[in-house]
Parts: sequence; C-alpha cells; structure tokens
Amino acid sequence: MASDKKQTQVRLEPDVLAAGKDAAAARGLDFNRYIERLIVEDTTGARAAGMAAAKSFIDQHGAFLDDLEQQLDAPYDQLQPGAAA
Repeated sequence: MASDKKQTQVRLEPDVLAAGKDAAAARGLDFNRYIERLIVEDTTGARAAGMAAAKSFIDQHGAFLDDLEQQLDAPYDQLQPGAAA
C-alpha cells in the first residue's frame, strides 16, 4: 500500500527529542504523528484559536478559578514541613 506522505529528516538536540517523545506518548501519539499535528495546528491557525479560547476562558473565569484554588489549598496551608498530616 503506497502512501502519499513524504519522509524528512530533522536534527534535534537530545533533550528536545526526549521531550518531544514524552509529549507524544502523553497524548497517545507516535512521535511522527505528534510532529505532524504540531505543524498542522501551527500552519492552519488551530493552535492560535485554541490559545485565544483558553485566554478568553481565563479572562472570564480566572477570578473564580483563583478563589477555588485557594479554597482547595487552604487545608494544607496550616501544615508545617515535616508535620504529620
């Protein structure tokens, strides 16, 4: 079965490659599919749209989320390092 996909070679620093492979695995993708998705998202505006939506969400609900985080962290604020929980 022939594929229309083209092969290319990319040279990456070892730590960048490892981070990319970890990110791909975390998303359930193989490294090639992960790189392909990054390129598509970057060149189609999908990434920018997602970032704009996230910014809008934070702008609208950020205060609520900050308050919720403080409430959830409050029980742990009283604990001293090394103290039994």
